[in-house]
Amino acid sequence: MSPGPIFEPMGQEEDPWRGARSMFAAGFRKGDIVHNSFGYHLTPGGFILDSAARALGCVVMPGGIGNTDVQVDAIAAIRPSGYTGTPDYLKVLLDKADELGKDASSIKRALVGGGALFPSLRQDYADRGISCLQCYATADLGLISYESEAMEGMIVDEGVIVEIVTPGTADPVPDGDVGEVVVTTFSPVYPMIRFGTGDLSAIMPGQSPCGRTNMRLRGWLGRADQTTKIKGMFVHPSQVAEIAKRHPGLGRLRLIVNRQGEQDRMVLQVEAPQATAELAAKVATSMQAVCKLKGEVELAEPGSLPNDGKVIDDQRQY
Repeated sequence: MSPGPIFEPMGQEEDPWRGARSMFAAGFRKGDIVHNSFGYHLTPGGFILDSAARALGCVVMPGGIGNTDVQVDAIAAIRPSGYTGTPDYLKVLLDKADELGKDASSIKRALVGGGALFPSLRQDYADRGISCLQCYATADLGLISYESEAMEGMIVDEGVIVEIVTPGTADPVPDGDVGEVVVTTFSPVYPMIRFGTGDLSAIMPGQSPCGRTNMRLRGWLGRADQTTKIKGMFVHPSQVAEIAKRHPGLGRLRLIVNRQGEQDRMVLQVEAPQATAELAAKVATSMQAVCKLKGEVELAEPGSLPNDGKVIDDQRQY
């Protein structure tokens, strides 16, 4: 699951084992009592983790969102061994338990989503004796990938097909390059063909040390929607891709947007095998034709631009 849209609550899926596989990888087993703090109201997240836990043979406490004091009372009384919900809310529950003098030490494992699991937060849980792993899902698609005990990337679930493409296009990027996560699922209930999540990630080489053999993602690396307004005109990543198509042989392109004096300024950085003034002029002409705006062109060595999935880098201070 994703910060912002990437690690958001899981979508409706008729196969609860897609969620159950991620829970099993996080250490949940038959007979565990699971405190589920994903929302059940106007969101599919709570129901999907609920059905996944039940498929695995777990007992579910449907905590939902809010009523923290009541949830802490329930944890102290029922003694769940696991937690599912957002990364931050587990800390809220644990801190509230400390404040109220309630015992929440029964929780030993967690599967989180709906927000970023920062290393410092994961370590805080580890210090409390809780193994915390994360999964990646969207409300439309359901589970996409999940961590295992190896904690080296996120293993793509076998129920979906994942591609990484250049933002603004349907063109796959080379393995290892950052791009937008595009997912296909042939669910008979809600099929999705090449659904663009709007999230950035990259394919990791090799297989997970845990023994699972499916492809892995590096996790959530930002948002792909980098559309920005320059001099009153919207400029889209797809337009930068169109400029690249007009000049075969170029590497990465990156549009830098900043301010010069009191005016917007855009500089298109281009990886080119041969840096010539003639090429720069031709690319500048294409940029004006495609974007309807004038800008500068800077030619760069192949492989020198950041591999972070950014096509438009808006550096203006708002």
